[in-house]
Amino acid sequence: MKVFVPNQSGGGETRVALVPVVVKKLASATVEVLVESSAGVMSSHSDDAYRAAGAQMVGGDGWAQADIVLVVHAPTAELARQMRGGAVLAGMLAPQRNMELIQALAQQGVAAMALEFLPRITRAQAMDVLSSQANIAGYKAVILAAERCPKIFPMLMTAAGTLQPVKAFVIGAGVAGLQAIATAKRLGALVSAYDVRPAVKEQVQSVGAKFIELPLETAGAQDAGGYAKELTPEQQQKQRELMAKVVIESDVVITTAAIPGKPAPKLIPADVVAKMQLGSVIVDLAAESGGNCELTEPGQIVQKHGVTIIGISNVPATVPFHASQVYANNLANLLKLIVTKEGTVKIDPADEVIAGVLLCQGGQVVHPRLKEMMAHA
Repeated sequence: MKVFVPNQSGGGETRVALVPVVVKKLASATVEVLVESSAGVMSSHSDDAYRAAGAQMVGGDGWAQADIVLVVHAPTAELARQMRGGAVLAGMLAPQRNMELIQALAQQGVAAMALEFLPRITRAQAMDVLSSQANIAGYKAVILAAERCPKIFPMLMTAAGTLQPVKAFVIGAGVAGLQAIATAKRLGALVSAYDVRPAVKEQVQSVGAKFIELPLETAGAQDAGGYAKELTPEQQQKQRELMAKVVIESDVVITTAAIPGKPAPKLIPADVVAKMQLGSVIVDLAAESGGNCELTEPGQIVQKHGVTIIGISNVPATVPFHASQVYANNLANLLKLIVTKEGTVKIDPADEVIAGVLLCQGGQVVHPRLKEMMAHA
């Protein structure tokens, strides 16, 4: 069996699907790992390190040779058409935005797996790429804020006077939000947080933040998978109004609120940004899906009304060494599920995990959500 890792360093991507330490665990008498030249350079992994781990360095022809292709982000439809029938493509494929790609993969007879669709069950946690990358993003968001903020985070008592700690407010207490809270707390900030799901209050408090409770009816704000559900327009308006006071009083605001498959909810209006203190910083981790702040410019760092708004779209890629490491571990755990001891691919659609991520197989789009989207396109 041949597993191929392409070089995806174009377009600002610095991560790689497998790192040498994981390649070493995978390479065996039945599994050959092919890595495209320079695939790991941006994440500080040399071609020599891959060779030492047992990989074979190849060119772009790996797409046509491979039984399994592991990617960080979705490839072009042109590259996908180089894959052979019966091969597997796995990674973060963003299928809602890449319908042409999914159709091309189906036509090729490729089995495509979008790991963003993993079911939130215990058995799938070790493959959960969204959580592993969100953890990295939550940490880095605080570092980005600290770099841009004109204040230091901790309280300092010096002969020259006492410096008050930064007030940090985290919106959204999922994986990224909880990591942001913990990181800001470690740096010495006074941290508060809000989430539309009241059930996360204890988690917020356990990592050192004050949970902001808003008098807002949010029953049913969480789906069966533990994800936040979209509020009604009336609830969103009330939420913005109630949250404005906390935002205005904060030195640093980190937003992480996202609704799977939908644009990010706008939680910080432009008029609220205008009332924030000069030098305040907003890090919008939802920038890739449009942003939680009305003034966020996806992919940009801008200043509006004296407030720095950081809308970097791919924050995990700013910490590529460790982001790649945890991502590679996620993919290695997926391979354990679909590769037999004899080195053959076995995809069982009856398996709950496989059923959750499998987009197409045997020339057909098989994922119910995608079939419905295509029917209404």
